[in-house]
Amino acid sequence: MIERGSGLIARLGLVLLAALALASCGTGSSNDPAAAAKLADASDGTDWAGYGRSFGQQHYSPLDEIGEANAAKLGLAWSMDLSQVNSVTEPIAVDGVLYFASGLSVVHAVDAVSGKQLWQYDPEVGKVGGLNMRIAWGVRGVAWWQGKVYVATADGRLIAIDAKSGTPVWTAQTIRHEDPAHVNGAPRVFDGKVLIGFGSTTGAIRGYVTAYDAETGKQLWRFWTVPGQPGVDKDETTRIAAKTWSGEWWKNGGGATVWNSMAYDAEAGLVYIGTGSPYPWNHRIRSQGKGDNLFVGSIVALDVRTGKYRWHYQATPGDSWDFDAVMDIELADITLNGKPRKVLMQAPKNGFFYVIDRLTGELLSAEPYVKVNWASRVDLKTGRPVENPAARFEVTGKPFVVTPTALAGHNWLPMAYSPKSGLVYIPAIDFEARYSDIDYQWKPATDRTVDAGLAFSGGHYAGMKLPTGSLIAWSPVTQKPVWTVNHPTYLNGGVLATGGGLVFQGSIDGRFKAYAAATGKVMWDFDAGAPLIAPPITFRAGGKQYVTVLTGLGMGYAMNAGSLIGPMVE
Repeated sequence: MIERGSGLIARLGLVLLAALALASCGTGSSNDPAAAAKLADASDGTDWAGYGRSFGQQHYSPLDEIGEANAAKLGLAWSMDLSQVNSVTEPIAVDGVLYFASGLSVVHAVDAVSGKQLWQYDPEVGKVGGLNMRIAWGVRGVAWWQGKVYVATADGRLIAIDAKSGTPVWTAQTIRHEDPAHVNGAPRVFDGKVLIGFGSTTGAIRGYVTAYDAETGKQLWRFWTVPGQPGVDKDETTRIAAKTWSGEWWKNGGGATVWNSMAYDAEAGLVYIGTGSPYPWNHRIRSQGKGDNLFVGSIVALDVRTGKYRWHYQATPGDSWDFDAVMDIELADITLNGKPRKVLMQAPKNGFFYVIDRLTGELLSAEPYVKVNWASRVDLKTGRPVENPAARFEVTGKPFVVTPTALAGHNWLPMAYSPKSGLVYIPAIDFEARYSDIDYQWKPATDRTVDAGLAFSGGHYAGMKLPTGSLIAWSPVTQKPVWTVNHPTYLNGGVLATGGGLVFQGSIDGRFKAYAAATGKVMWDFDAGAPLIAPPITFRAGGKQYVTVLTGLGMGYAMNAGSLIGPMVE
């Protein structure tokens, strides 16, 4: 199935695994918006129509045909070799068809039962990408809405494709070609609007997220995540957040790109975005060492209709460590202190697990899910971390070994929340690195040859040990681990939880496993023959429940397979 060459993956495959045959009760697609919303967020699990399956991005399916009792019977139904290098996409499944992207945003439609390719659409990114293609991670996901599949290309186009024919319907350019930016996140479709951000850590950039009409591609609104130049830029963020910055930050853009996570509460009409690290990383250089620098490293709630600001929570004020808050935001209804709460949960890079009231932005709890030494705790009264003064290398002038790091306590690889077990399953990383201030005149990066490294954004960054990883079952109520499975590798796949009481995760050593959701016991182990970092999904087609996952690495990993520093930061 997989060919290897020169120590790197030469060909990559889509692996599909089938279970027991049961009667199907598919939801079916529809051109009715209400029915489309039900399919995308509240289906019985037959389809997996969007990234994370639900608007709440839980990466959970209620399907339970596959469970602890029969997981060992899982077997390979079919596989498909792919010629493209980048394979980190979470597929989607609608009406028995799988849609996914690989390589340079090449979109495929495949019959989920037979494995027959129905169509392929190549947006020819290599011809138009230019410098934006020098750093590319692969497409993390595609979206579906009312008979259209949406893909965002690395060069910054958002394309709507007819799901039946594979023919493009409309295209919107979301970033300028001259900007040091690229798109690799999955589009999200909420309330008939397609939302997309972008990534950049290789030059001066100002982050934003944009909403387009899902039918026409017309731009509806744009929210800037950091302020522009006061007196010149008149947008809402500049008015709200400029006072939290100092100096002439706008010359370097400020960063805070929205390169991954978004979630949506349809009842509240709120969309939640996670923002990335600042540019440059070094607080002293970026903002004269002053201010919280909103909305860097934050979760921001916006009105889905207008894009207007509603509330925010900033996990790492004045960040100097590349502690993005773009890891998946997952919505849940849980009971805390005997009271039902509508919450959002996130395990961002900085090592703390946050439970936040998703209607008001109130911080309800925050505890470290991995080893943390840059802060001792999070003060629930202020919502702020209690920092270790020594961690501020740009203030002390002395190097400091920080954990977690820019590699993250948890990176973009999605966690999963099971409302059945009440647990969150986190693909965590254990790593430490020495940060130190620069001893030369810093200037913004211009060549886009590497992903951010502190040498390119205001300091030095060096790994201190080989990183390892783990799968942590975490209680958002008690803020404590329930069980942990340790991995010898740090780059392990996104997670899927199911109603059958199972948790699926792949790892870079090529093993695809199902764990008992309650105990962490391995219930099934499959050798995929290639690295697995993409998040798996499950769905029902032809009367059977299937589990599927793409194998292979993203471009950044594949081209820097021997490196510990550089390709792991986003």
